Amino acid sequence: MDLGLQGRAAFVAGASRGLGYAAALELAREGARVALCGRQRDRIEAAAAQISAESGAETLPLVADVTDPHAVQQAIGQTAERFDGLQIVVTNAGGAPSGNFDDLDDEMWEAAWRLNFQSHLRLIRAALPHLRAAGWGRIITITSLAVKLPLDGLMLSNGVRPGVVGLVRSLANELAAEGITVNNVAPGFTATERVDQLIAARAAQQGISHAEAARALTAQIPMQRMGTASEQAAVIAFLASARAAFITGQTLLVDGGQYGGLF
Repeated sequence: MDLGLQGRAAFVAGASRGLGYAAALELAREGARVALCGRQRDRIEAAAAQISAESGAETLPLVADVTDPHAVQQAIGQTAERFDGLQIVVTNAGGAPSGNFDDLDDEMWEAAWRLNFQSHLRLIRAALPHLRAAGWGRIITITSLAVKLPLDGLMLSNGVRPGVVGLVRSLANELAAEGITVNNVAPGFTATERVDQLIAARAAQQGISHAEAARALTAQIPMQRMGTASEQAAVIAFLASARAAFITGQTLLVDGGQYGGLF
């Protein structure tokens, strides 16, 4: 299937590893030119070089903290300047710390809000003029299964991330007539460094081994395994494509069937 991404300009946040890296790689394999954003110069430059070597695509490594409004504006501006425009934006940030309600103070809630809501908002705001200028655009946020299914021990994510769904659903209505789609991808448990850290935290809290905690987690998933970053990335690339032109305002769960609700 030709996704119609050849020559498109894309920006992917949090792309030095994990889901962001996988998304950037998949877009590059489909022919997009990709800017990768990360906080550590050595890691993001290595990621960009690896993706370019594997795909042959043009890549642009950018150092930026997505909780910094100035850095976000600068990174998006550099992308549009390098690629003479911008059509695809994948917003992404690391997960907030695990913890239960009594463990969390105001400062932690505010930090989670900056990381897991305002980063998406600011990236979209910075990118939108470029998408409008192109007359074609795809905005994809990477959120979490927690927007549909609150997860034990992830109070910050459970509380903050659903706000992104509301933002995306509202924005989709405003932008639909302009040829710009806006969607969420909500990964379930996926074999990434972040999930490995969550498993380690659960193991420590419950006094069990890492392997036992991992088995307990996968037992909740009908497929009896965690997903892979490449499986998530394939969905992101599809939503970024010309083929997904009539899909907007949606939250697509990629969770192996873990969420059991109808809506």
